[in-house]
Amino acid sequence: MNYEKHFAQALVKLKAEGNYRQFTDIERIAGKFPLARDHKRGRDIILWCSNDYLGMGQHPKVVAAMVEAAQKMGAGAGGTRNISGTNHPLVLLEAELADLHDKESALVFTSGYVANETTLATLGTLLPGAVIFSDQMNHASMIDGIRKSKAEKHIFQHNDLEHLEYQLRQTDLGRPKIIAFESVYSMDGDIAPIREICDLADKYNAMTYLDEVHAVGLYGNKGGGISDREGLNGRITVIQGTLAKGFGVIGGYIAASAGLVDAIRSFAPGFIFSTALPPAIAAAALASVRYLKGSNAEREKHQENVAKMKKMLIAAGIPIINTESHIIPVLIGDAALSREASLRLLEEYDIFVQHINYPTVPKGKERLRITPTPLHSEKMMLDLTEALGLILPQLAVREAA
Repeated sequence: MNYEKHFAQALVKLKAEGNYRQFTDIERIAGKFPLARDHKRGRDIILWCSNDYLGMGQHPKVVAAMVEAAQKMGAGAGGTRNISGTNHPLVLLEAELADLHDKESALVFTSGYVANETTLATLGTLLPGAVIFSDQMNHASMIDGIRKSKAEKHIFQHNDLEHLEYQLRQTDLGRPKIIAFESVYSMDGDIAPIREICDLADKYNAMTYLDEVHAVGLYGNKGGGISDREGLNGRITVIQGTLAKGFGVIGGYIAASAGLVDAIRSFAPGFIFSTALPPAIAAAALASVRYLKGSNAEREKHQENVAKMKKMLIAAGIPIINTESHIIPVLIGDAALSREASLRLLEEYDIFVQHINYPTVPKGKERLRITPTPLHSEKMMLDLTEALGLILPQLAVREAA
């Protein structure tokens, strides 16, 4: 077999479909977010698609904590926690995360993906005869974890309580059950009916596994996510989150009972065999979590800017999904056109909004995904609205032709 020819043909097919991904070489400028430097074009651009939703990746307290820890403890973690021990900032971070979600314990992983995949796979393996009920729109990391658990699985229609209850009703009450779902879904920006899902879990003796990745830091009195905002922390068995979005650093975690966390720590290959987060990363994440637990200013300004941005786009006739969260999808519906829209925004207006194509979203649902932050100015919002208002009608005319 000609291996290189096979790879080349696969890439040709991907490009023909308009789904080939190209990365923009940018350099974020500390203290000037959402400004960044486009290295290919040699000019400054405005970021409109960052998952650093609050700009905490450049907050002075977070940066200072990272620098201080690196100077004090070095760059690396030295290995897995089972071999090299646990750096102290990581111990403090896990205690802070447990408190954030009103849980007994927390466990930090190298990413949110690893946290989901590893935890769900391990839970499904540890519970004999387990059945996992998974929302149709769950993230790939959850899907992979459920698949690797080899547990019986049922996929319920997105946020559909009747369908979920139908599936639960068909399962023996005595069997271990896990309902796995997200709070804020990252592509459509809709929010799960968490309270009602908890009611079903109580009724059918099921555990609840809630992915709060796109909500932690952004919602609730102390940034614990939608479950924090709704006062539901105590009803969720496992809360999973990330340190890479609202908290602006990197890493993932779970928060749950001490026994459950200890079981994952002891049996999960994705934790046992992975090098720990370096102390500087843990220290930066710790500073971010602590800061946002005590400050609502960023959350309030964030919501204010999101509402303002939606109002502008709707008034301009831009085809957005008017979500109940901070995520604003602009529907394009074609892979090539969504890529062209993104490219023209960058080339003509110095605005970076990454296009989202298959397999991240279904074919025919291609889009631009706008994520306002507290640091975007009104002028930036007006500029984006004006640019989209000029570009999208031109693409529609071309598409019709």
